[in-house]
Amino acid sequence: MAFESLGGLSRGPALVDGVLAIDAGNSKTDVALVTKDGEVLGTARGPGFAPQDIGAEPAVAGLAPLVAHAMLSADLDIASALGPLTTRLIGCLANADLPIEEERLGDALRSRRWSEEVTVANDTFAVLRAGTAGSRGVAVVCGAGINCVGRRDQETVRFPALGTISGDWGGGGDLALAAMWWATRAEDGRGPATALAHAIARHFEHPSAQAVAEAVRLGTVTEADLHQIVPLLFAAADSGDPTARHLVVRQAEEIGGMATAALRRLDLLTEPTPLLLGGGVLAAGHALLFQTLDSYLTLHAPLAQPQVVTAPPIVGAALLGLDRLHRSDGTLAAAERRLRDHYARR
Repeated sequence: MAFESLGGLSRGPALVDGVLAIDAGNSKTDVALVTKDGEVLGTARGPGFAPQDIGAEPAVAGLAPLVAHAMLSADLDIASALGPLTTRLIGCLANADLPIEEERLGDALRSRRWSEEVTVANDTFAVLRAGTAGSRGVAVVCGAGINCVGRRDQETVRFPALGTISGDWGGGGDLALAAMWWATRAEDGRGPATALAHAIARHFEHPSAQAVAEAVRLGTVTEADLHQIVPLLFAAADSGDPTARHLVVRQAEEIGGMATAALRRLDLLTEPTPLLLGGGVLAAGHALLFQTLDSYLTLHAPLAQPQVVTAPPIVGAALLGLDRLHRSDGTLAAAERRLRDHYARR
């Protein structure tokens, strides 16, 4: 499609009238180049995004190959561009939890000159927008970690999401560590017996869960590898293991607690409100998890309308950009349908 004038494209250094959307989560990153009318020109996928570990500038530098790939998949040569590539860049980024982190990531993205305007938000906002076209709702993401945001018209609530130090518990990382905690204690007599001990040892081909813990210490099993424990935990819960069921119930109550707090802070407990659920732990659809969450919401937030978000978060990131581009011309609905249709067909 080169740079000639067609569908929002212009020859040479002129830009695409649309959105460069980035959804960068803990486990993967998606990039999409989308025109103002919702046409997806190019996409790319890469590894997770961890500015908290390596810094904002190196993390954003890691996005450059993905942006280049998305442009090339749209038949656009990023190397020949002399100016910004798009009208607006929306970065929905994991670990953009504090205002100072959003500022640093925004500065790093602006320094790349990929877009005329740059907006940074936590990646949970992408799930919220992917799940609703309305001006109000709450989203809880439970994947590698856990986070929650909510919006009512122009008012937004969110949580620091810094882990244990800011009151958070849940997601694959915490579930895996909790499973290891109970498994090793079962083996050495400090805790009750649990099927998790044998399941974990067998999965990692070690003689015991304690041996798995030692392998983590020695670096032959990584903390990322421990996320493989989560399906084992759900399977043990399905088999009736009390310890595994306790952890699944605790996770459901943490999700419900975050959602209820956000609804309360937005004064939305007394009216029907979408509750968007995203992330790998929730997408797995575990029966006990959802039964417990439903019971929790029935008691604490009975008007919440929970629904698992099936559209990928990159859709939400792109829509946040299109929202801004279509503020005054009334054509957002058609662009949104086109974008959603593209990803529904994939």
